[in-house]
Parts: sequence; C-alpha cells; structure tokens
Amino acid sequence: MLPLLRPAARRRARSEGDCIDLLGGELPSTGRVQDLMRSRVVPQIYERWWRPGLGRFLKGVFGPSMADEHRIAHLLLTFARGDGVLDVACGPGNFSREFARVVGDTGLVVGIDASLTMVRRAAQDSRNADVDNLVFVRGDAVDLPFKKQSFDAVCCFAALHLFADPFKALDSMRRVLTPGGRIAIFTTCHGRSGPMRTFETLAGRSGGMRMFERDEIVDALEKRGFDGIRQRVAGFTQFVGGRLV
Repeated sequence: MLPLLRPAARRRARSEGDCIDLLGGELPSTGRVQDLMRSRVVPQIYERWWRPGLGRFLKGVFGPSMADEHRIAHLLLTFARGDGVLDVACGPGNFSREFARVVGDTGLVVGIDASLTMVRRAAQDSRNADVDNLVFVRGDAVDLPFKKQSFDAVCCFAALHLFADPFKALDSMRRVLTPGGRIAIFTTCHGRSGPMRTFETLAGRSGGMRMFERDEIVDALEKRGFDGIRQRVAGFTQFVGGRLV
C-alpha cells in the first residue's frame, strides 16, 4: 500500500498497531457527530447499533436496509477481481471487509478514516475476517494522501455530509480514480416541503451535518467528469454513483 501514497504522506507514515497513521494529531472537528465518531464508545457499537439505527431514521421506515446498502454499493461500483478499492471514511471497516472478499487476493482495499479509534477497531475486526488484502489508514478524507489514479473504485458512505469541505473531498476522490473508475456516495438529501427543510437544516447544524440539495451531488459529479450517474433518494438520504469518463 505504501507505494500508493504521495511522497509527503509516505514520509510521515507510522505504524499504529495494525494500521497506518498519517495524521498524528486530530483534524479540526465539524461538530458533535464527528466528535462521537472519534470517541471510544461509538466505534464499539457503530456496526451493530449506531449505523443501522441512525440509517433507519434518516432513510425512513421503508428505506433500504443495511443489506440493501451493501447491494447498492456493489451495483454502483461493479467490482471485478483484482480491483483496487478505496473506502473513504471507512469507520470500523464494515464495508471494507466485504469489498476485500469480492476483489480477491489479486485486489486491494484501503480503508481511510480520520478517527484513530475507528481504524483501530477496523484493523482489529479484520484480523478475524480471513482477508489479507485489506489495509486501514488514518488520514484526511478531504485531502486524500494517495497518488493520482491509484484506485479503480471509491466508496464514501454516510460521511460526505460531515466533511469540512465536501466538494474538495469529491475533487480528491476523482483525482485518485483511474480512467473509467467508479464512485459510490451515500449522503444526506433535503426534503421538498418548507417546514421539513427547516427542521433538517437546524438538526444538521446542531450536529455538524450538511444537508445537500437533491441535484447537488449529481451536478457535482457531472462537473467532475462522471457519466452514467444514477441516484436513489430514500427519506433524508441519497445514493449516487457514476463512472469517470
């Protein structure tokens, strides 16, 4: 994995247990939700309780389940054996581990997250997952530390709305994709009614969570050279994917 890092990132890389730390200190927080992700408690309950529960609230009662989310990711990313995959804001690696099984021994999956407690938990869980092609990195998802055209697919689920500069993060994801590379995003989506939009905005601000307009992510991907863009809206969320021309 180290050859994929830009020279400056490679020089500051240090081992942190079973993961690689490129940050040392903490990045500035965008709000309460991000603070919780860096705590000791949430990484322990994230995969089983936190993420499914919060997702159900935001996606709606009839929205996609966690199993459906995995299927949507696969549909948007169209994995092939031997692919290189980047899981941005990977959390405890719940999607990363599955991606690693799909791309096989000739592929590589890198999970990156700014939370040290998250990547430590991800590395710990991956030891028991029977996958050897998976690496976890603590780094900045807005300014990804990888060289140009390092990955065939990039996934960013349930995190873009928490970034300080989400559109800079999209620029960074585009930069690390190979020509024809695929991207999959799961993030927030504003409702249509005035009262609901007001509630969403206030709730988002209190937690440091941005609410995107319905066409905002689609337009952003089109401007960055993605084609065949697909979008599915569920409750206060949206799934968006495309292929880099």
